[in-house]
Amino acid sequence: MIDRYTRDEMGKIWQEQAKWQKMLEVELAVCAAWAQLGKIPKSSLERIKKRANFDIKRIREIERTTKHDIIAFLTSIAENVGEDSRFIHMGLTSNDAIDTGQALQLKDASDILIGDIGRLLRVLKKQAKRYKYTAMAGRSHNVHAEPITFGLKLALWYEETGRNLERLQQAKKSVCVGKLSGAVGTYSNIDPRVEKIVLRKLGIGVEPVANQVVQRDRHAQYLTTLAIIGSSLEKFTTELRNLQHTEILEVEEFFSKGQKGSSAMPHKRNPITSERISGLARVLRGNALAAMENVALWHERDISHSSVERIIIPDSTILLDYMLVLFTELVGNLIVYPQTMLNNLQKTHGLMFSQGVLLALVDKGATREEAYRLVQKNALRVWQEGVDFKTLLLRDPEITALLAEKDIEHCFDPAYVLRHIDAIFKRIHL
Repeated sequence: MIDRYTRDEMGKIWQEQAKWQKMLEVELAVCAAWAQLGKIPKSSLERIKKRANFDIKRIREIERTTKHDIIAFLTSIAENVGEDSRFIHMGLTSNDAIDTGQALQLKDASDILIGDIGRLLRVLKKQAKRYKYTAMAGRSHNVHAEPITFGLKLALWYEETGRNLERLQQAKKSVCVGKLSGAVGTYSNIDPRVEKIVLRKLGIGVEPVANQVVQRDRHAQYLTTLAIIGSSLEKFTTELRNLQHTEILEVEEFFSKGQKGSSAMPHKRNPITSERISGLARVLRGNALAAMENVALWHERDISHSSVERIIIPDSTILLDYMLVLFTELVGNLIVYPQTMLNNLQKTHGLMFSQGVLLALVDKGATREEAYRLVQKNALRVWQEGVDFKTLLLRDPEITALLAEKDIEHCFDPAYVLRHIDAIFKRIHL
């Protein structure tokens, strides 16, 4: 396991201590802004900054009576600050602190995820270049189509992961906004300049028009983006799971010393990491749906979103962090069997080159319908009899009346089929 993950950086962001600390950071920044505007005496600000603190046990104790966690939080701070606590939370409503503090948490979480994707991109790039010319069967509908390379498959994943990075960066920008506009967003008891000063200092954006909360379409976009990234990982790992089928076995997850695959069957080497990632992607999509349900709050706000977000936001960021780390390790340690890929290419006895033959016939004057008939006639014999496709073509007088032997041989040249691989890699800067 990557050492960075074992330190549980993502989990620490969502611990209760960290949540209250971010909200305290917001409250202190608001006090500083008020002092800058002359509303709070500088001496009071210094005492607040020195004394402001909270105790989680005390917050829980107070909340048992108040049934309101933010009031309990503010009361705990006030017990430490004393008389100057009257300046704390001045002009604010609860969600000014909650949503702005959560935006700071999301900013930190996003930075970790962006770093994870950056590491994955580097591993995918390395492996794509390594297997750039490793020929294998391209498949559609689970059936051999035409040759590709394993590097091209990885290049496709690299490009999609790059798009996911762009999506996450945009979603981070959208969700990392705060609001300090009071009870229903009208700034009735707070100067808009306070919001501008504070959010600039905290390094997050401003919700241009708010009611009592930052609007939840932002969070829905963010959670949906995490779900899309998870779905990409599921797509990649589903492919690896398929390629690890015993009947295919072109790649295999690394199997460490001492690892066991089955309690009953000692021979088993299962794609458990890919399966785990595939399963967790379902959780991310479920959480994204819950985030979309949170968008439609009543009037200027209700609290129905709050309990949901306490689960889905920490869980989704922690899950995706875990999934990205797992998948990066999986790709970096992947066992690849190039010879098996070549062996599998030959299982359909040359049928993968049928389109080239069809187009060669058309180029020699045959109609497309006639060319298709001639090629399919021989292809069906390959399926039924397991004989070599090229041999059948060379023996078919209708084919050889149009194509010379060298023309047919050219159709079966893998290098010709894969001649544009370099151009594709160049297009995506690989």
